[in-house]
Amino acid sequence: MPVNLHFGADDLLRIRFAVSPLCETHEAVRTLRRADRHGYHTPWLRRMHEKLAGLDLTPLWLFMPASGYTPDFLGRPPDAPMAGFDEELARLRATDPALARAEMAKSLACTPGAAESSRGRAALTDPAGAVRELARVTERAWRTLIAPDWPRLRALLEAEIAYRSRQLAGGGLRRLFDDLHPRLSWSGGMLTVRTRTDFAQMQDLDGRGVLLLPSVFVWPDVVSGFDPPWQPTVIYPARGIGGLWTEPETGPALARLLGANRAAVLTALDAPSTTTALAHRLGLAPSSVSAHLSVLRDAGLLAARRHGHQVLYERTPLGITLAAGG
Repeated sequence: MPVNLHFGADDLLRIRFAVSPLCETHEAVRTLRRADRHGYHTPWLRRMHEKLAGLDLTPLWLFMPASGYTPDFLGRPPDAPMAGFDEELARLRATDPALARAEMAKSLACTPGAAESSRGRAALTDPAGAVRELARVTERAWRTLIAPDWPRLRALLEAEIAYRSRQLAGGGLRRLFDDLHPRLSWSGGMLTVRTRTDFAQMQDLDGRGVLLLPSVFVWPDVVSGFDPPWQPTVIYPARGIGGLWTEPETGPALARLLGANRAAVLTALDAPSTTTALAHRLGLAPSSVSAHLSVLRDAGLLAARRHGHQVLYERTPLGITLAAGG
């Protein structure tokens, strides 16, 4: 059913993007239980299989109904564009117990019998203790599921934001929202988000604007929500997920032309990326990757642009043609 977000003039001035490692952690936890989310993430799921043996995610899953409400405080919208996980976890731990209890009760009501279960009763009786437990489990999930791959994930999400920023600059909100996700549509000052919820919602943004949060693990869904006091947020799948977990294949002709490592760097740039993320993906030293990037850029095969404190590299049309031919 749709979520309709009605924009006023002030809301148009408060549209922003951010990256949230906390959001990615919770969406990864959902992916473990949702077969319809596997698809692109199957290689990641295979790698996670053995690591999950000692990871009890039951406290989180209790508040992640298949179709229903997840407490907003678990993934509250980040204040900063590039929030750090420790910063977001500290905000989670500082959640007001009264607010946590209200949101947990709303979530438990989505699953028959959940509020009456031993875990459900304990959470509602001691919401402060429940917040501490959920924070502990979230931290363990982050260390196991996300942290080892975070450089790669962060680079993809930052490249997504850079791409959307160029869309916004070149074509305005209509171009941005028309291309963001098939379940999003913009008309007459209203953003319609078609979600999995069983009921339609209407939100007047009242000057709060909207946070656009690209995600790797939310695929194939798009999620919207966050009632006051949180800023309304739309979580949508980032571009480039299809090649995220596949290792780049370098053709022999391209390797003979450029050298194996330099060809691997060019081939791996199927989406804009940083030096650190490429080094992590290819298993090469960052200094070596940096040298290869400089040579490829000087040859006109790559372009570099600054995004925040990082430099993103992407293939030029000539680089795309050469990589495809290789």
